[in-house]
Amino acid sequence: MSFISQRELRQYAARTSLQESDGSIKVARARGRKTVFLSHSHKDYEAAKGLKNRLKEQQVDVYIDWEDTTMPEQPDKITAQKIRDKIVECHIFMFLVTQNSVTSRWCPWEIGYADGKKIFEQILVVPTVDDQGTFHGNEYLQLYRRLIISDQQQKVAVFDPGQERGNLFESYMRTL
Repeated sequence: MSFISQRELRQYAARTSLQESDGSIKVARARGRKTVFLSHSHKDYEAAKGLKNRLKEQQVDVYIDWEDTTMPEQPDKITAQKIRDKIVECHIFMFLVTQNSVTSRWCPWEIGYADGKKIFEQILVVPTVDDQGTFHGNEYLQLYRRLIISDQQQKVAVFDPGQERGNLFESYMRTL
């Protein structure tokens, strides 16, 4: 199985040349752009920001809850309802797999909710390795397609579970 380096994602976070979207999933959809709900641990702020920047290069708008000004200051049932609504509203649910996200209270709940609401093709995991080269994912994450960024060519591809050959992300996005 291939993995994305968390260090590489943090490097993508430093890119400032990308135009920020206005944060509205509805606006992105109205413009014909694909949307992603990014499930991640807030402890992985830089990695999440880096993945968002990398996906914006692919013409994809990414919803990140800490950028949503309508979210309550402290998580509560309104937070949970807003997250459920955004998971359903976005074209794709993406789970950023890190040591923090798999031990989070929210992230496993989010992928479980997405599993019940999305079709198989709309759920992607993004397996990463930490700075020591360790993958911290759970067995159930192997059920889903995975998103990989190749080291050499910087291509983004989607792989079916257990497969070592994938499809370019652009092609995958056109099928949704």
